[in-house]
Amino acid sequence: MSIQPQALSAFSLAGRRALVTGASRGIGRAIALGLAQAGAAVAVSGRKKAALDEVAAAISDAGGVAVPVVQDVAKAEDCRLGVMQAAAALGGLDILINNAGMEEVKPSLEIDEALWDRILDTNLKGAFFCAQAAAAEMQRAQKGGAIVNLCSLTTYRGIPTAVPYGSSKTGLLGMTRALAAEWAPLKIRVNAVAPGYFRTELTEVFYHDASWQEAMLRKIPLGRFGQLDDLTGAAIFLASDAAAYITGQCLGIDGGTLASL
Repeated sequence: MSIQPQALSAFSLAGRRALVTGASRGIGRAIALGLAQAGAAVAVSGRKKAALDEVAAAISDAGGVAVPVVQDVAKAEDCRLGVMQAAAALGGLDILINNAGMEEVKPSLEIDEALWDRILDTNLKGAFFCAQAAAAEMQRAQKGGAIVNLCSLTTYRGIPTAVPYGSSKTGLLGMTRALAAEWAPLKIRVNAVAPGYFRTELTEVFYHDASWQEAMLRKIPLGRFGQLDDLTGAAIFLASDAAAYITGQCLGIDGGTLASL
């Protein structure tokens, strides 16, 4: 039996408008490029305009549509304004990828209020207020939409010296489930992905330690660290009509790490 075109078309994002936060590098950049390749027009947001311009240019050079949006998601008002700017530039908003995040490893007895607030404001508060603003845009159009939040292995596992980060990512899963239940009548689906061990600028410091790499690889059944391209398919799927009956879920993209614990 051959695969029918209508089955494949469910994965297409043609005609959709997406905002990816934290899109200037790493996971966010990869997802933005992937959404564009699937047909979406993409607004890429972050704090550094030059880096955003580079991502937008890469999408445009590949034949896609992209606009940069300077936005600091640690500030609630910036979340609202950034979403409004993205929607205005794209003519609406159908997809939000809440990717922006930060991490700083520090023993818990040394964590101060400023560090706690910086991480939680970016990873959790920012995700909520971007989702709130995006849902308002989606509701206004009365077409619904899809929100995908970036969780983590720390959503499920306690990692020493990463308490603020783990707290923010655990809270993000609770937020995902609650918003999925609340916004289902608005036809807004809210899901999450939980990447495992991926080498990005945010996690680069860990990969300088060969013994750490060896220890981590022993925990991954597939025997390798994640590549950024491993994330794009899941993001496209959850944002697309192929996932039309999926909401409130978190998909682990971890090479089997959580399954093998």
